[in-house]
Amino acid sequence: MNLKSIFVACAAVVLGALPASADGEKSLYDFTVTSIDYTEMPLDQFKGKAVLLVNTASYCGYTPQYEGLQALWDDYRDKGLVVVGVPANDFGDQEPGSEKNIKNFCKVNFQVDFPMTKKMVVDGKEGTAEVYEWLAGVLGEDSRPEWNFHKYLIDPEGHPVAYFRSKVTPQSPELRAAIDKVLQ
Repeated sequence: MNLKSIFVACAAVVLGALPASADGEKSLYDFTVTSIDYTEMPLDQFKGKAVLLVNTASYCGYTPQYEGLQALWDDYRDKGLVVVGVPANDFGDQEPGSEKNIKNFCKVNFQVDFPMTKKMVVDGKEGTAEVYEWLAGVLGEDSRPEWNFHKYLIDPEGHPVAYFRSKVTPQSPELRAAIDKVLQ
């Protein structure tokens, strides 16, 4: 780990956020992912909006957080927040289905209509999605998801500012305060 990574990781832990220029080069808008419908999803379509990137799973104890994520999307979309669900089967084989199954599960059980990607690897092991490697590079290795429903908050300039472990619910005062702060 280099000195910059150590500083960034310490800043994220101590401050809970990073200055917008912490990564110096890339932003979220430099990445394109694939949507749950297998179409390109250039993340630069969210320029000027805050993004909450959440790795999700259909068969997890935290799965009811979909309801809270949808509520955040409903409450904040007109204020400039985009919730993006990222299905991942990295933890406990809790997202084994196809994208079609996942989309149907989310729609039927939680009325999810926020953007979602196809399944990705997010845990830092072989095949981890480039955007998740970038997030860990900016926020530090300790910011990597350790379980489903790990949340990254990215500011309207495309810079990661905080991460929240799975136990932090979408309705928690901590997360809502961080969202309100980046939307000011």
